[in-house]
Amino acid sequence: MGISDPVTSPSYTLVNEYGGGRLTLYHIDAYRLGSADEFELMDAKRYLYGDGLCAVEWSERVREAIPAHAVELNIEPQDDGSRRIRISGYIEELLR
Repeated sequence: MGISDPVTSPSYTLVNEYGGGRLTLYHIDAYRLGSADEFELMDAKRYLYGDGLCAVEWSERVREAIPAHAVELNIEPQDDGSRRIRISGYIEELLR
């Protein structure tokens, strides 16, 4: 995306915003949120429907607020230390 800053988890701030690339990256950590209502109260629509790319960690905690056209990435640690990445959602429609 052309972002030169290191992208780190926004665990303490909930949202990190990274500009300077082709798109702004909005990186949200929903782990400390208790519901989709809390997610919406933090003005989530501004990030989800803004002019950048929005990545939401722990999105299952706010699933009801995630748009139907979202792409889901699941990163699963494997016994050998590698990771399996599964991509699903709207991307499947784009690849057909």
